[in-house]
Amino acid sequence: MTVDPNRARLRASALAYLRNNGDRMFRPKDLANRMGIRGRREFELLHDVLDELVELGSAARLRGGKYAYRKKSSRAEGVLRVRPEGYGFVAVDGEGIECYVSARRMGTALDGDRVEVGLDAPRAGDDRREAEVIRVVERSRKTAVGTFRARGRLGVVQPDDRRLTRDIVVTDAGAAADDDKVVVSIDRFDDPHGAPQGRVLRILGPSSDTSIRVLALAMAMGVDADFAAEALAEADAAPARIAADRLRGREDFRDTAVFTIDPVDAKDFDDAIHVLPLANGRFEVGVHIADVSAFVAPGGALDEAAYSRATSVYLVDRVLPMLPERLSADLCSLRPDEERLTMSCVLELDAEGDVHGYRIGESVIRSKARLTYEQAQALIDRSEDAPGTDPEVVRALDTAAFLAGVLRRRRLDAGAVDFDMPEIRVVLDEAGVVTGLVRKDRMASHKLIEEFMLLANRTVATHAARTHEQSAFVYRVHDRPNREKIGQLLDYVRAFGYRVPSKGGTVTGADLNHLLAECRTRPEAPVIEEAALRAMAKATYSPENIGHFGLAFEHYTHFTSPIRRYPDLMVHRLLKDLAAGRSTPSVEDLKIRTDHCAERERAADEAQRESVKLKQVEYMQQHVGDRFPGVVSGVTRFGVFVEIDSLLVEGLLHVRDLPDDYYEYDEGSYALVGRYSGRRFRLGDPVEIVVASASLETREIDFVLP
Repeated sequence: MTVDPNRARLRASALAYLRNNGDRMFRPKDLANRMGIRGRREFELLHDVLDELVELGSAARLRGGKYAYRKKSSRAEGVLRVRPEGYGFVAVDGEGIECYVSARRMGTALDGDRVEVGLDAPRAGDDRREAEVIRVVERSRKTAVGTFRARGRLGVVQPDDRRLTRDIVVTDAGAAADDDKVVVSIDRFDDPHGAPQGRVLRILGPSSDTSIRVLALAMAMGVDADFAAEALAEADAAPARIAADRLRGREDFRDTAVFTIDPVDAKDFDDAIHVLPLANGRFEVGVHIADVSAFVAPGGALDEAAYSRATSVYLVDRVLPMLPERLSADLCSLRPDEERLTMSCVLELDAEGDVHGYRIGESVIRSKARLTYEQAQALIDRSEDAPGTDPEVVRALDTAAFLAGVLRRRRLDAGAVDFDMPEIRVVLDEAGVVTGLVRKDRMASHKLIEEFMLLANRTVATHAARTHEQSAFVYRVHDRPNREKIGQLLDYVRAFGYRVPSKGGTVTGADLNHLLAECRTRPEAPVIEEAALRAMAKATYSPENIGHFGLAFEHYTHFTSPIRRYPDLMVHRLLKDLAAGRSTPSVEDLKIRTDHCAERERAADEAQRESVKLKQVEYMQQHVGDRFPGVVSGVTRFGVFVEIDSLLVEGLLHVRDLPDDYYEYDEGSYALVGRYSGRRFRLGDPVEIVVASASLETREIDFVLP
């Protein structure tokens, strides 16, 4: 094999520079400038060299696309994340790598604990590092939620969170009865061959109650269900009427045709818009957002409660709000015909979607109409069932629909990735029992509001970055996809017959859009979209702006939902402080807060997904023995995953339940192949299945062939 001397020389130079600056992190562009690299080809070669150094273990790829020298050590610290199967991974601090920990080498560590691990020497030809937990540095979990099982005078709690793989022995059960959902403490766990010990702290109710199951599941994910008395008292003390002195200095939109568009069952309305034609042929677009910062003072009990939650949690049968309902559903909610304090981003747009000016500041509105998405769509379509409303609102809605279409086309042309994931609506009766699963349709009215919120968020972020570049700010960022994950995606979709162009393991937003558009009308579309979404980096909050790959925005933030997202409240406060010339928090302080908000967002998303999955399982219990058409969504050595497209329900067709042949896994084609019959189960194949079982405990569904 011929060795490229330029590549070897550049690799040595880059490693030497990183080693000599071992405590610093560099983006490739910064590193290129410092090393005197100017040409495009040499810069691309530097990118490849840095990735080689990461693979060799000499450099670390960190969050934000930065690189740093990797100090060699056989010990490291990080947070343990356990899989339901029993094994786990530790994200090593500052290294940008994960090491694998088998169940037998986990000691007394539990999911979420900060641990010290001993790293094994890497195996030749194997990039995966293995490790053993040496000690628990900090116990993350003090409590767990699960099902109490009586065992004589004692009992055990089986955790609902499947990442907690050990039952908890209960030394004091109180009044808990068998099969109750309970909150249990984790008081002691010092024997890796034993079990954690604890006491029942709270009885939620019988697990046979479906609403109790949903609540317990959310609490198991770390979601707070109740507010402290001090926070509720602060909320109750807020005045119902807006005093005249609070309107001083606010722009007045109370006589403007402002309106809201929200889901039919929404209780809080945190965004409203107005659209007006201007004499110069352009349009004034106003995005008005509930001014939560006018009611929630930094450092108070309300603020502490909101920060602790960081987000509202939208479960399948209820909302666990970030703020008490006195604020979230009343004083801060932009209800029609009521004066409300707001923060507004008002823009001047032309018919091509270009922004010719904007202003951001405190305001007051009185919404003229509360429309549902269905009502707004009926008005846009001039349907017979369109509701009667203010003609000025109807005219504004028409103009808004036109401008939203222009903005959307421009965004997609710029390379934004057009994910249009199907969603399911769970239909419940008054007792909370699921009676149906219905696919949601995304209408033009959904996209209308989405485009104006994106526009406001982008404008606010650009304003902060360019006008106050010396001050720290909160951004919503989305890194470029990891090359390895993109490689896996390309292999995955190739099994369906799709080809995606790639250069050096990277793809463009336009390439991904072409893939999504190509498969959109095919049965495998949900599977492909889900795989593409998994290949993306996770959007998060950060004071360090690296742009938003998925939206193709250089600057982006979250400004539009402070009722339900704490980072938006932070953004409002920062905007007010910057406008008034007051000092703002440091990057370090914002980093601590944004990391916390990102972690709570992940927990909330997981609770929401799992609550829907619980109801899907409950629904499928009513259909054991029934046939459904599906599509193969995954193939493994142990079986075939099948998704029922009409219900977005996925289950497993286990290899042991394929009685007609002996099946072997063909890794190259992602298929199970019958040794004698040649029958194949491949990704995307249509298949008819019968529901064999559905377990509420494991939230798993098993299928068999008819």
